[in-house]
Amino acid sequence: MKRLLLILLAFLVGFLPSSAQPQEGEASADIDIPSVIFSHIGDSYEWHITDIGEKSIAIHLPVILYSKTSGWHIFSSKKMEEGQYGDFVFNEDGKIVEMVDGAQVRPFDISITKNVFSLMLSSLLILIIFLLCARWYKHHDVLSESPTGIAALMEPLVMMVHNMAKENIGEDYRRYSPYLCTAFFFILFNNFIGIIPFFPGGANLTGNIAITMVLALCTFFTVNLTGTKHYYKEMLNPDVPVFLKPIMPVIEVFSALMKPVSLTIRLFANMLAGHIMILSMVCIIFVMAKMGPAIFGPMSVVSVLFGLFLDLLECLVAFIQAYVFTMLSSIYIGIAREKG
Repeated sequence: MKRLLLILLAFLVGFLPSSAQPQEGEASADIDIPSVIFSHIGDSYEWHITDIGEKSIAIHLPVILYSKTSGWHIFSSKKMEEGQYGDFVFNEDGKIVEMVDGAQVRPFDISITKNVFSLMLSSLLILIIFLLCARWYKHHDVLSESPTGIAALMEPLVMMVHNMAKENIGEDYRRYSPYLCTAFFFILFNNFIGIIPFFPGGANLTGNIAITMVLALCTFFTVNLTGTKHYYKEMLNPDVPVFLKPIMPVIEVFSALMKPVSLTIRLFANMLAGHIMILSMVCIIFVMAKMGPAIFGPMSVVSVLFGLFLDLLECLVAFIQAYVFTMLSSIYIGIAREKG
């Protein structure tokens, strides 16, 4: 029964790190639950897949560093398994630093980390899917036959974003539809890939604030670099009573700056919270393991059921967050494109 529950849990959130699994003679209460959760949702220089016995199976990613004292260094993260390679060590945040005269110095780090590798894989997947769709439309008459296969799945989503742009932006919506489609499918695919428990899924890409910040900045620059004169007039010189003239531009500029912040935090917080909740339900199994079968059995069942429920809920949240980000982006662009 216990093995069956653990297998189900593995398919809920992926294979937990070996440090999360109580070894023979080890108390479940000794498990460092926060480190288990944060090791899953955080970035790393290797992609841990699973453990077979005492052997850890992982993809060791390339570490690319530039040191002001010793130049470029390119090596496999496997060489950092002992926590140190040459003058490079891990700091308390799990980042690689260089020891220079006894002090920790951060080198210029452009390593291919787990999130970067996941970003490359998801981008490649999106490219392949859209090329397959384009291939279908190239060889078929869309006026006489309905899409089939992957094109049939993608067309309703593309049309949803297209119609969203048309409604919120107005007459020049076609100019912005490609960006909105790209943003929607990038977020949607990475949200769902993060829920998949096995490689190449499981990376918490959209739960990384750096990723969501870049997405939000793309919307911010799209809005403000293509805004009309009317948009900037309403921001900097709105038609309000004289006593409000000094105040309103400050409020409007602050509002414009807060829009990318809200986009960043909304997507980041929702996806991060979903991963943490599911992992917390899994960890209940290990916390309850030492409390005897009377408590461990029922709580294991409860953990599995709630874990499945949260996984299904996370699938819904994954779509909603992609939709909300795209919808708000189209609304912000539409406001900036008003002609008065």
